[in-house]
Parts: sequence; C-alpha cells; structure tokens
Amino acid sequence: VQLQASGGGLVQAGGSLRLSCVQSGRSFNNWSVAWFRQAPGMDRTTVAAMHRNGGRIYYADSVKGRFTISRDNARNTVYLEMSSLRPEDTAVYYCTTGPSVISSNLASQTAYAYWGQGTLVTVSS
Repeated sequence: VQLQASGGGLVQAGGSLRLSCVQSGRSFNNWSVAWFRQAPGMDRTTVAAMHRNGGRIYYADSVKGRFTISRDNARNTVYLEMSSLRPEDTAVYYCTTGPSVISSNLASQTAYAYWGQGTLVTVSS
C-alpha cells in the first residue's frame, strides 16, 4: 500500500487549499482515513479523521468550521478542504489510512497502518 499526498503550497492567510491523498495497492473501502500535521519543531497532531463507515468524523478544535475531510472510495482518494487558513496552520500535512481503526481511537496516530510522505502547507500573514 502506498499513499501519495498532494495539493500543498504557499497561500495567504484567509485563503483556501485542497489536499488530496491517493491510495494505491489496496482499496480503502471500509478503512478509516485521517489527516495529521506537523509544524516545525512540534509533535505531529491530528487534524481530521473519518471512521471507515463514515459514521464518525473527528476534527481538532483548531480547525472545526474551517476544514472538511471527505473521501471518494471509487477513486481511493481522501481530501482535506481547508479554508480561512491561518499562519498557525503552516505544517507538513500527512494522510493516513487503516483497516482496523476503532471509533474511539480515530484521532490516535498509532491506530493507523499506512502513511503518505507529507505535503507542505505554508500560510503567510
């Protein structure tokens, strides 16, 4: 299984970006998907996650109302729509998937099996 993330770049504060992550090697139908991010000098943290059956979606408080996670199972692709971006959103964004993530562990890094290489988002003030 490989994950390829794309869509990062430089954007001004208040702007929008859409990140995409394509999984190859296996279908991620019935898998949970998530985005994490790591700012310079900081630990990696959860941004958004979607349980495999779509019944539960998690957002970090800092992105609620601004970011939206979605998936297209036919394309094996997960998206992160980001709007009203702030300089503090600057980070490397990682997509991740896993077949055995239980709902209560949706925001836990250790619950996921496969990780993309990361895509850099830089928000200028």
